[in-house]
Amino acid sequence: MTKLDELVAASRDAVARRRAAVPVAELQRELGTRSGFRPFKEALGRPGLSIVAEFKRRSPSSGDIHPGADLGKTVAAYERGGAAALSVLTEETQFGGSLGDLRAAREACSLPILRKDFIVDTYQLYEAAAAGADAVLLIVAALDDTVLAGLHEEARALDLDSLVEVHDSGELQRALDVDVDVIGINNRDLRTLTVDTQTTLELATDVPAGKTVVAESGYDTRAQVDELERVGIDAVLIGESLMRSGDAAAALQELTAGSEVTTEHDL
Repeated sequence: MTKLDELVAASRDAVARRRAAVPVAELQRELGTRSGFRPFKEALGRPGLSIVAEFKRRSPSSGDIHPGADLGKTVAAYERGGAAALSVLTEETQFGGSLGDLRAAREACSLPILRKDFIVDTYQLYEAAAAGADAVLLIVAALDDTVLAGLHEEARALDLDSLVEVHDSGELQRALDVDVDVIGINNRDLRTLTVDTQTTLELATDVPAGKTVVAESGYDTRAQVDELERVGIDAVLIGESLMRSGDAAAALQELTAGSEVTTEHDL
């Protein structure tokens, strides 16, 4: 069993427990009080390179990152530092997150928020919307084509944007077959947890014009950010280095200060 298989299996078990405790009908009722949608895709499409700043306490690859981090202070610092959007881990066992973190982030800042988790069931989409998410992560490697298309369609019906994550050319083609709008290219192989930042540079050339491209994993320097902007990547998701920085706002500003606003891409 790969690490991805393990995470997906754990996600299915967790969904079953939560569904037994909170029926989907209750989540649907909560959606009636939902307000203030913050467009995730639009936030990533502004000129230049946008940063999606991630809040996570730990991860399977790195262990503890910042287990005692104050979520409210951290996401407020991300907003001050110029982040375009947030990513909040809600997976409990491996990442130490929760839906409560998502709700708290919603209260602490005005940025659009991505629920980052191993989404395998439409129940999780209702959870995300009820807890204040504006977008959800869909990992192509974790889903078959029918489930991927169904989750993407249901997310759209709930006014949730989808960040559809790929790691190789086959997964990219599967995402394009669903006609997704926002493609995340993850440099981390979720089966082995190894990282190769060349993955984004190689796959991005095969993404058709008009799609929003987000680079994920392995970024922590200004030089890397400049390179992504130069080749026309729309956004980069950065988490671990910001969580470890001690001053997230200053770290974000250092990554983007003086960055040229670009309207033409090299891709």
